[in-house]
Amino acid sequence: MLTGVLKEIKPKENRIAMTPAGVEQIVSHGHSVLIETGAGDGSGFSDEDYVNAGAKICSSAEEIYQKSEMIMKVKEPLPVEYPLIRKGQVVFTYFHFAANAELTNAIIDSGCIAVAYETIERENGSLPLLTPMSEIAGRMSIQEGAKYLENTYGGKGILLSGVPGVEPATVVIIGGGVVGTNAAKIAAGLGARVFLLDVNLERLRYLSDIMPPNVVTAMSNPENTRKLLKEADLIVGAVLIPGAVAPKLITREMLRLIKKGSVIVDVAIDQGGCIETSKPTTHDDPIYVVDGIIHYCVANMPGAVSFTSTKALTNATLPYALEIADKGYKKAAQENPEIARGINIIEGKVTHKGVAEAFDLEHESVDSMLW
Repeated sequence: MLTGVLKEIKPKENRIAMTPAGVEQIVSHGHSVLIETGAGDGSGFSDEDYVNAGAKICSSAEEIYQKSEMIMKVKEPLPVEYPLIRKGQVVFTYFHFAANAELTNAIIDSGCIAVAYETIERENGSLPLLTPMSEIAGRMSIQEGAKYLENTYGGKGILLSGVPGVEPATVVIIGGGVVGTNAAKIAAGLGARVFLLDVNLERLRYLSDIMPPNVVTAMSNPENTRKLLKEADLIVGAVLIPGAVAPKLITREMLRLIKKGSVIVDVAIDQGGCIETSKPTTHDDPIYVVDGIIHYCVANMPGAVSFTSTKALTNATLPYALEIADKGYKKAAQENPEIARGINIIEGKVTHKGVAEAFDLEHESVDSMLW
């Protein structure tokens, strides 16, 4: 299978969908790889590195879209790319359809096969291709939140760790999944007072066992949320419903409870955000203020640490990319339910229930499209 890897065009998105080591493995299976020139520069990989691994360098995205049977990206296609996507072409990337009606309709109209990194799911409910980026985003949420608490950026002037004789900051994390767990680890390691909320009691028991004493677990409900918002200096939105729009757990009304100069980092922004006042921002313009509260809602946080995140992403995606390349998407999905769960749209038919429900579209089961 001819696989094309594109240069990302989302602002400040420095990742690339495959490392040279990944190219070498794809080529060793008898496949060909096209890399858009300069695509790896932001992650520290040169065109020469890719050529040495067995790839061919192409001068334009148009050429790659025209020639490739499978397209691999990091972030969702942007409007300038929509006309380039071909019927029957496999596009393998993070899509987050449920938060983007324009993208959903464009991919439906294109007739391609959209395989979403974020909905490839194991039997135990884990999301192997979302996990590494969630780990990075969770850890970065504390790093970024601590920065924007500084007076320099309009924050309260609080050092997250505190110092002897001065109390540390209070961090409230909503969601105890991969993002929330990693955020709590970093916040706790810095010495902050951390509250970690989730709706799953068994998950809270587990987190209570593994977290250090300065992390307090609590059931996520409106009453507890309102109570903790009054104390919070940094709030991290870490809620995920795979493939679906994130629920709004902090309303505009609740914002009045938060002290001025506090910071919200909404990591759920890829799925629409879990704070009512959230809207996507970019690394070029990462924050805005509502009611005196700083909002950081960058939709591609790991793009700022591209060397780490590109390696982590390739480690996770490569086995699935190899399977699709070796067998074709249909046979790969028939034999591997994880890949089947990752298919969101097949030639105009929406096969992921969460995407269909988000936009009131007709849903076709993926099995009916594969067999």
